[in-house]
Amino acid sequence: MLLLITALSLGFLGSFHCVGMCGPIALALPLDRSSTTRAVGGALTYNTGRILTYALLGILLGLAGKSFVIAGYQRTLSLAIGFLLLLFLIMPQQFKSSVPSLRIFQGFVTRQKIAIGKLFQRSSLQSLFLIGLLNGLLPCGFVYLGLASALTTGEALKGAAFMAAFGAGTLPAMLTLSLAGNTISLSVRNNIRKAAPFVMGLMALLFIFRGLNLGIPYLSPHLSAVSDLKHNCCHK
Repeated sequence: MLLLITALSLGFLGSFHCVGMCGPIALALPLDRSSTTRAVGGALTYNTGRILTYALLGILLGLAGKSFVIAGYQRTLSLAIGFLLLLFLIMPQQFKSSVPSLRIFQGFVTRQKIAIGKLFQRSSLQSLFLIGLLNGLLPCGFVYLGLASALTTGEALKGAAFMAAFGAGTLPAMLTLSLAGNTISLSVRNNIRKAAPFVMGLMALLFIFRGLNLGIPYLSPHLSAVSDLKHNCCHK
């Protein structure tokens, strides 16, 4: 339960970053606004596709993290993620800006944007769902943070559940933006986005605290190695 609450909270706080960064896509969605029901249905369809992509990525990251748990590296992984997040926060802006522009990312992002652009030419539930699926693959710092959290779960289902809950946490802000985004000024969206580094810093500290293995329930539980994993398996 705590895992899902954490994911929902991270998604909700991260959605303020999305308002500033992903706003153009949400604002320009080809929704059928002939009625409120159709507009809401279209916005929900778009977000369903986006959350599905997050969940599928969560499965992959959860599976990838399983090897770290079995090898007893869960603590090291949690600490490494925390310190990397802090390093990213203090990194000069010019270096942060250069990361998405790396050639390996640039080509992928360009293809995604072209595909999304074509889908914007059609106003249908299918196109909105596909826009959401593709949008979930676009670079986003808070999605990366969510995926890093999914990696530490060490299980496919837990990773999927974490990312699905993360996506659900973004729903209030993203639905509001899609349906009534024109009432939110650019300056307000930019001010909201300024809160993102503080949220990321808090999550970095939580990762580090968790990796310290202090034995504090929920906040810093004992991240056991292979012996405890075998113990759990034998008692199922």
